[in-house]
Amino acid sequence: MPTVPSAPSPAPLPPSALRAPGPDTGAGPLLRAWRERRGVSQLDLALRAGSSARHISFVETGRARPSEEMVLRLAEHLDVPVRERNALLLAAGYAPHFPQTPLDDPAMDTLRQGVERLIEAYEPYPALVVDAVYDVVAANRGIAMLLEGVPEALLTPPLNAMRLTLHPEGLAPRIRNLPEWRHHLLAQMTRQIALQRSDALRELYEEVAAYPHPEEPVASPGPVPHFALPLRIEHDGRVLGFVSSIATFNTPMDVTVAELAIETFLPADPETAAYLFERR
Repeated sequence: MPTVPSAPSPAPLPPSALRAPGPDTGAGPLLRAWRERRGVSQLDLALRAGSSARHISFVETGRARPSEEMVLRLAEHLDVPVRERNALLLAAGYAPHFPQTPLDDPAMDTLRQGVERLIEAYEPYPALVVDAVYDVVAANRGIAMLLEGVPEALLTPPLNAMRLTLHPEGLAPRIRNLPEWRHHLLAQMTRQIALQRSDALRELYEEVAAYPHPEEPVASPGPVPHFALPLRIEHDGRVLGFVSSIATFNTPMDVTVAELAIETFLPADPETAAYLFERR
């Protein structure tokens, strides 16, 4: 099977992506910014939302005030994140539609316990849950195993998955294909920044992208899956291989829930699977 090709260092984000959003004067400029970010014309958006290009133009220029229903409809067709839908409603003069319930709220007990059971059932394979800025809100024993030996300073809550992975005192020195995996993670963050208005995510990107890292690709030992880029990481003298997948909640109605992501790591080879079951 082919080895993983070396990946070039990810290009830095353009200044426009790293710059914090400027002040907005109402829902119109915000809607226009989201429409342009999605690459949708006024006519296309109007057809999707059952409106007219003229009305969309009037809304964007402030000549018409959209109804609460119209704001939500346009936000849905532009795939605006739930948090930003609230911002659009506020800018249009309406109350936020989506609550933001802390995970430790009793109302979240069923969700929180369900997620915890899910990642525990995934053991001995690693799994964790992160929020919109990659802070870890839950993790199983498979993740704890990979974090063995990481300095306490990096394990002080809130743990951040990107920081733990790419920090030179974190997991980075153990990752045998660090250039490829780093490129993958930074590209993932770049895509998220392009789709969201998050100063915190921009700041995290700038921090982790500035960490020192090897300039030359590190060869991945042995064959690797051709279907997905593996994470090759050393643990206790062995090189383990994982491929990861990310799951989010369908049609969330709460900001907190909308921003949760469950990442699971599947063994990329029989040797890794056997090792994990031996240690359980």
